[in-house]
Amino acid sequence: MKIQIQNETFILHPSGAVFWESKKIIIISDVHLGKVTHFRKHGIAIPQNAISENFRKITAVLDYFLPEKIIFLGDLFHSVKNAEWNLFEEWLSIHDQETYLITGNHDIIDEIHYKKIGVIVTELLELNHFFFTHHPTEKENLFNFSGHIHPGIVLRGLGLQTLKLRCFFCKPNQMILPAFGEFTGKYFLKPNSEDTVYAIAGNDVVQIKKE
Repeated sequence: MKIQIQNETFILHPSGAVFWESKKIIIISDVHLGKVTHFRKHGIAIPQNAISENFRKITAVLDYFLPEKIIFLGDLFHSVKNAEWNLFEEWLSIHDQETYLITGNHDIIDEIHYKKIGVIVTELLELNHFFFTHHPTEKENLFNFSGHIHPGIVLRGLGLQTLKLRCFFCKPNQMILPAFGEFTGKYFLKPNSEDTVYAIAGNDVVQIKKE
């Protein structure tokens, strides 16, 4: 779905990524690499192929949009380095996009390791009338892209059935991206009259009409 923000075109992708068309930048939040390996190490039964699924999804998004830059909005890795770091390093070596990591609360891997593989690490990034953070943040006269919350929405039918979906949650000067990674969970938000919600339903992104 294409939307306009501050006279710029952004494309909301069903993976949870956002593409800034004029700048050729892909924006991704909360991948939580290493989480599957971490859980499996502690005996939690998560399919092994969930590890490769994160890399497959990111690669598919890059192949579709052909961006020049990648901005990860924090929580790229779930915790300390594990076997998935080696997979990330290998994956990054075959992609030539300039890559930024906006540090999140889970990003505890030392910045020096990212520098060695060419990832630029920063607490926030400001471009034109937009700024990028991990936690939702308000800043006068700028539009904020953030993550952290893993937003979701509950849709209720007339027969009391419910549908729980990931979503892009928009406030007048802010967009909170859904978590990109596998097994990351959702935090369900209730929009008010000023909010706009774009829900991810399978391979589609749909705007949820206000009641």
